[in-house]
Amino acid sequence: MRPVPLPPSPWAFEPAEWPEEDCIASGADLEPSTLIAAYRHGAFPMPDRRRLLWWSPMDRGVLGPGDLRVSRSLRRSMRSFSITVDQDFEAVIAACADPRRPGAWINPAIRKAYIRLFELGHAHSVETRDEHGRLVGGLYGLGIGALFAGESMFHHRTDASKAALVGLVERMSVLPEWLIDTQWQTDHLATLGVREVPRADYLAAIEALTELPAPDWP
Repeated sequence: MRPVPLPPSPWAFEPAEWPEEDCIASGADLEPSTLIAAYRHGAFPMPDRRRLLWWSPMDRGVLGPGDLRVSRSLRRSMRSFSITVDQDFEAVIAACADPRRPGAWINPAIRKAYIRLFELGHAHSVETRDEHGRLVGGLYGLGIGALFAGESMFHHRTDASKAALVGLVERMSVLPEWLIDTQWQTDHLATLGVREVPRADYLAAIEALTELPAPDWP
């Protein structure tokens, strides 16, 4: 489905006013229009135990055209996987929200908010399935024009989350210009070619990308 148009958010995200640290604000809400406004301006929510916090890392993890690196071992693993898109969003976010995972941060309010964005056509999932069609990995995030803002990923089999990212890159690569935001660069993501860019460079890039045509989501 095409994204449902949203009303303006009552909250203003003004990068010029942000501190030079990763956490830039607290408060606001998780309404669809607020979330889309935040991502358009380079911010995303991640709560602590008591407050809704907003983040815009000083060094942003990104993956763009030509960045992806696929190792031989990952290529072998992918032979036993199949990739689907937007077929099981709620199962993907549920797996990402599993409280047994180290650093789990996706609470019920976050989960509900992103399911709503999926229902409105703004959020998407990429699923990795095994030989029997069972969900063994995946990722989810927001698609805004030629920007995909990744939120979280999971795997129940080795390389299954990496395979989902490869599938996402294939989907985005139909566009002449695109960018995948991974929020931070981790050792796991660095093996796939995710690089760091300064916050200012990221903000400058997404200003144009969010206005470009999006890939076709099912």
